Amino acid sequence: MNLTPEESHIFCTVANTPTDNNFTAPAGAYNFRVNGKSIGRHSTKNINIVPKPDNQGLDIFIAPNTKNETVHIPVAISATGLKETVYNDFHIGENAKVTIIAGCGIYNCGGADSVHDGIHRFYVAKNAKIKYIEKHYGFGQGRGGKILNPTTELHLADNSEAYLELEQIKGVDSTIRNTVADLSQNAKLIVKERLMTHGRQTAESIYDITLNGRNSTADLASRSVAQDYSSQTFKSILSATQKSRGHSECDAIIMDHAKVLAMPALDAKTKDAELIHEAAIGKLASDQLAKLMTLGLTRKQAESQIINGFLK
Repeated sequence: MNLTPEESHIFCTVANTPTDNNFTAPAGAYNFRVNGKSIGRHSTKNINIVPKPDNQGLDIFIAPNTKNETVHIPVAISATGLKETVYNDFHIGENAKVTIIAGCGIYNCGGADSVHDGIHRFYVAKNAKIKYIEKHYGFGQGRGGKILNPTTELHLADNSEAYLELEQIKGVDSTIRNTVADLSQNAKLIVKERLMTHGRQTAESIYDITLNGRNSTADLASRSVAQDYSSQTFKSILSATQKSRGHSECDAIIMDHAKVLAMPALDAKTKDAELIHEAAIGKLASDQLAKLMTLGLTRKQAESQIINGFLK
C-alpha cells in the first residue's frame, strides 16, 4: 500500500502495531479507508466484506461457527477539510467468535476542519461472541479541527456476548460518542472506555443500554482524564424491562481548569431488575504524587505515571 508517513502512523496506532511508518496488512479480513476511499480490502472464507452501493460504508458478513478470526477496518484522514459519514454493518452468525478492530485517525495540518462520523451497527446472533476494539487518534498542528463522532449500535440475541474497548487518548478536538445497545435473554455486554482530553477539547460520551431479556447483564466502566481547559460530559442510562443486572461506573480525574459533568441514570421497569451506578470525579492524589517524587520523579513525570496507570 502506498501510504504517507502520517497515514501509516495512524494505521499502526489503530492496529496496535509498532509505529515505524512501515504498516503492513494484518492477517485475516480487512478494509483500509484513506481520505474517503478504500485502498485495500481482503475477505476470507468465513468473513465477507462488501462495500455499500454508495461507497459510504461496508457490510461485513461473518459466517456461523467462525472461530478466532479477526477483522480490521481502520480509517485515516490526512486531507484537511474532508468531512464524511460512514456506515458499517456487522452481521455475526450463530456461534461465531471473532475480534473486530476499528478506529479512525486524523492528521490535520490545514486550516479547515476534518470530520469523520462513523456509525457501526452490530447484529450478533445467538451464542455468538465478539470483541470490538475501537481507537481514535488525532494529530497535526493546523488550525483546523480534528473531529470524530463515533456511533456504536448493538443488537445482542439470546446468549450472545459483546466486549468493547473504546479508547481516545488526546489529539481529538471535539467528539460526541454514542453507544446504544439492546440485550436479549442471557446476553452479556461489557464496555471499557478510556478517554483523555487536553487544551480546549470537548468530549461527550452517551450510553443508552436496554436489558430486554431475562438474565441479561451489562457492565459499563468509563475512566477519563480532563486536563487544561478541556471539558467532558458523561451520560448513561441503564434500562431494564426483565429480570436482569446492570452496572454503570464513571471515574474521572480533573486537572488544571478542566470541567467534568457526569450524569448516570437508572430506569427499572420491573421489581426483578438489579441496577447500580457509580460516579466519582476527583483530582490526582497528593500522597501518590509525593511518593513518586521522593523516588526521583519530577511532578510532571509523577502525574504521567499516575494517569497511565489509571487509564489502563
